Amino acid sequence: MERISDIIESIANEKNLEIEDVKERVIRALINTAKRVYGENYEYDVSIDANKNLKLYQKISIVANDDERLAEDNEHFLSLKEAKKIDSGVEIGDELTYELSLDNLGRTAAQTLHKELEYHIQRLVEEKILQKYNEMSGHMVFGPVVRVDNDENTFIEIDELRAILPRKNRIKGEKFKVGDVVKAVIRKVFTDKNLGIKVELSRTSPKFLEALLTSEVPEIKDGGIIIQGSARIPGERAKVALISTTPNIDPVGATVGTKGVRINAVSKELHGESIDAIEYTTEPAILVARAMAPAIITSVKIEENKAIVTLASEQKSKAIGKNGINIRLASMLTGYEIELNELGSKTSSSGENGEMVKDLKALFGDN
Repeated sequence: MERISDIIESIANEKNLEIEDVKERVIRALINTAKRVYGENYEYDVSIDANKNLKLYQKISIVANDDERLAEDNEHFLSLKEAKKIDSGVEIGDELTYELSLDNLGRTAAQTLHKELEYHIQRLVEEKILQKYNEMSGHMVFGPVVRVDNDENTFIEIDELRAILPRKNRIKGEKFKVGDVVKAVIRKVFTDKNLGIKVELSRTSPKFLEALLTSEVPEIKDGGIIIQGSARIPGERAKVALISTTPNIDPVGATVGTKGVRINAVSKELHGESIDAIEYTTEPAILVARAMAPAIITSVKIEENKAIVTLASEQKSKAIGKNGINIRLASMLTGYEIELNELGSKTSSSGENGEMVKDLKALFGDN
C-alpha cells in the first residue's frame, strides 16, 4: 500500500491519537481486509519499508516434498524442493512470504479497507476516551445541561461526550434546567453495548465535597493540606478530616478561611450543607473525640472496631445531633462503631459504618 504512512499521520492528527496506536490499528485493518479478499485461512504479515510504506505479505509454509497437504492446498504450503529454488537456505518448517497488493483489486477491496479502518479507528478512539475518564474517576467536571428527561435525570455536556447525573446522585431539592452549568464528580465510567461509553456523575459523593474543597482551598490544591477522609449526608451535614504536611499551616483554619469564607463557598455549592472540619490524627481515641464535635467528650475507649464514648449528660444531644446525624457522620468518618455512655451509664449506640442500631430519635428526641 502506497502512502499508508501519510494516512496514519493524518488520522493520528485528526483524532488526537498516538501514531503508534493508529499504526497498529491500520495494520490490523489491512490484515483483516486481506483475509476477506484473499481468503480467511491464509497467514498474513505487514512490514514497513525504507520509505515508511506498509507492505502486505502472505505467508506460505515449507513442507516435505511428499507431504499430502500439497495436493489439496498449494497456496498455504510449498514443497521443500520448490522452496529451494527461491531460497537455497530454507528448511522444512520455515516460511516464505509473498508481497500482495490491494491496489489492483478494484473498488470492493478499497471499500472493505475503508470500513475496516473506520471500525478499528473508532474502537481506538472509544478506548482512549474510556481510559481518559476512568483516570478521572473522583475528579470534578462541569458543563452545561443539555437535557432533563422525564425521570429527572440530568444530561451534561463535558468535552467530547454527554454525561448523566441520575436523580439519585443529586442533592435533595436540586433541580436543573437546560443551560444551567453544573459541577459534579465522575462516579462511574462504563461501556453500554447499545449506547457506547457512559459517564455517571454525582453531587452526593464525599468525593464531590473533597473536589470542591480542593478547588476552593489553595493549600489543599498545592499539597500543603491533605484530606484524610470525609463523610456526608448530602444537603444536610458533612465532616472532613484534614492533616497538614508542614507545621506552619493550620489545616482547619486554612480550610475554613477568614470569617469562614472558603468553607461557606463550598457549603453554598452544596445547598447549605453544614461542614465540620477537624484535624486528623493517627490516635483513634483522639480522632473519635474530634469527630464528635460540637459535643465535648470526656473520654474515648477503643475496643477493636468499637469506640466507647463517655460524655456529660448536657452534651448528649450535641453528640447525637438532629435525627442522629452527628454520631452517624462521626462513625462514617472514623470507621468505628460509636457507643455513647452518659457519665458511666450506657445511653445509646451507633451501628457499624455509621448506621444506627437503635432509633436515636425515639430515645432522645429530635435534637
